[in-house]
Amino acid sequence: MPKQKITKEMVVDAAFELARAGGMEQVMVKSIAEKLGCSVQPIYSYCNNMDGLRQDVTNQARRFVQSYVSARLDRHDLFRSTGRAYIQLAKEEPHILKMFVFQERKNISSLDDLYRTEASPHLAQIMADELNITVEKAAQLHLNMLIYTIGIGTILSVTTPGIPADEIYSQQDHAFEIFLKATLEEKE
Repeated sequence: MPKQKITKEMVVDAAFELARAGGMEQVMVKSIAEKLGCSVQPIYSYCNNMDGLRQDVTNQARRFVQSYVSARLDRHDLFRSTGRAYIQLAKEEPHILKMFVFQERKNISSLDDLYRTEASPHLAQIMADELNITVEKAAQLHLNMLIYTIGIGTILSVTTPGIPADEIYSQQDHAFEIFLKATLEEKE
């Protein structure tokens, strides 16, 4: 039987699956080799250091989150469905959410920087149109809800047996109403 050629993509995928199942602390050369059914040598040939591999895994987690949330969006209730998607992610894929949330974000020195880096640029315009508010107010409202939702999602991902989703959704709806009211009351 011919030897299987181990590729960098196979190494990153195996490391991602290990991190997905048990957290980034499970990403070790020996564990990856076992998952791929090979010796540690091919793993070392692609990983000069584990930091680079962990960054590749984190990048894959980011793509996973974007795809996961996008697949659960309701175009007629974009705002609420986005928040609920993050909560579902926290419940179903807690290790991926943690990798996403705790990844280092370079060159961020303000919440505006963070928003521009993390949010889709056209989302604020869509929300502004839906809510009949300015794009600036929509962006602020969206940032407030992102901070709130990621925070509550992080809490959900580390609690056992877990907070019921309906309780979280109710809390999100309540927070949205408060943030929206404050946004509408702000002077231009």
